[in-house]
Amino acid sequence: MKILVINGSPKGTFSVTLQTVKYLEILHPEHTFEILNAGQKIKSLEKDFSPALEAVSAADLLLFSYPVYTFIAPCQLHRFMELLKASGLNLTGKIATQLTTSKHFYDVTAHRYIQDNIQDMGMKYIRGLSADMDDLTTDQGRKEAENFFDFVCWSAANNAYEPLPEPAHKPVTLHTPSATPKTGDVVIITDCRPEDSQLASMITRFQAVLGRRSRVVNIREYPFKGGCLGCFNCAVDGKCVYKDGFDDFLRENLQTGEAMVYAFSISDHSMGSVFKMYDDRQFCNGHRTVTMGMPVGYLISGDYSREFNLQMIIEGRAEVGHNFLAGVASDEKDSDSEIDRLAQTLCYSLEHRYDPPQNFYGIGGMKIFRDLIWTMQGMMRADHKFYKSHGQYDFPQKNRGRMLAMYLVGVMLANPKIKSKMGNKMNEGMLMPYKKAMEIAEKRMAGK
Repeated sequence: MKILVINGSPKGTFSVTLQTVKYLEILHPEHTFEILNAGQKIKSLEKDFSPALEAVSAADLLLFSYPVYTFIAPCQLHRFMELLKASGLNLTGKIATQLTTSKHFYDVTAHRYIQDNIQDMGMKYIRGLSADMDDLTTDQGRKEAENFFDFVCWSAANNAYEPLPEPAHKPVTLHTPSATPKTGDVVIITDCRPEDSQLASMITRFQAVLGRRSRVVNIREYPFKGGCLGCFNCAVDGKCVYKDGFDDFLRENLQTGEAMVYAFSISDHSMGSVFKMYDDRQFCNGHRTVTMGMPVGYLISGDYSREFNLQMIIEGRAEVGHNFLAGVASDEKDSDSEIDRLAQTLCYSLEHRYDPPQNFYGIGGMKIFRDLIWTMQGMMRADHKFYKSHGQYDFPQKNRGRMLAMYLVGVMLANPKIKSKMGNKMNEGMLMPYKKAMEIAEKRMAGK
């Protein structure tokens, strides 16, 4: 096969992910590998996309190779996808797959984003490989890469691909009541264009019914110099290598609000390349949950109920950041009521400081970050300092008392005679710590 490797890393040939591709290229001289550094050369491709179209047209297999940035692919690859879809090139029947490296933080949503867009263009999608950044340096990792490529070749030869979905969207009309004077500071972050009248109407209604003062920040108007380069220049002091002032703008104008609401139209199964650039550039905050406790909400124009991957990303973003997700209002049906409910819930969370505990998305994601920052503390100094001061190094081996208690319980359970005499005492013992909570509740009720 003639394989076109679409390298989405902004580092180009210095991409860690690309090394796995090169490893496979050495092992398979029967195939030809051509590399298109789409992430590194996105600015030039925006001016002239014809070299990319020629390479894509000539290829038998498209292999998207990229590092996972902020739940999905880097914003440069987002932009490449937009350009490819806008070109109108007929890719029906062409074979495509993907290969990523990461620490497995929401690699599933990154893979689904690529898959959905590949299938939008009628291509035949083969499930990709999600590798750890260090996998290629191990025997097992190299074997897994080899097995993946064998699977790709087998799938192509046997016409074995993932099934295609069937989306649809019909926006509803919105109505805007008159607004009343308010206090507060809810930041509405959007990439709304002049032609996005539906999204603009959703923002207008939300501002009118929201019981707090709000302000709109259109990130499409911000003079970004480019997307995150993955250079780690910000690892020590949080300062971005770009001199466009975004790190200061983020901290002084956006994160100072009491709540954030994101407003966008669904584009290519995501928030679009502008929002992705905004997300990626927030790496100046590293892996620090600097807005924890701040509620968030979403105004979305598009077929949100069918975008299961986007739903996971939105919930995952909120949970990892420890931000209460006040709601998501779309324009699929009864949009007025959905916007009203979002506004009411957001106000409630602010007034009552509602801050529920994290679910699996948040706890699981933060444990990956916890272990990563602990290992990389020498370089990620700002992150390490933040994690220490906020008690986020919650390693289980620190709970020595509980671990010892579990050893004792294990010894008793391993003894048939002791186990038979215990009966329900095991269950009763497990409930003992909770009796104190009941006593506290009873005292509170008695004091009323």
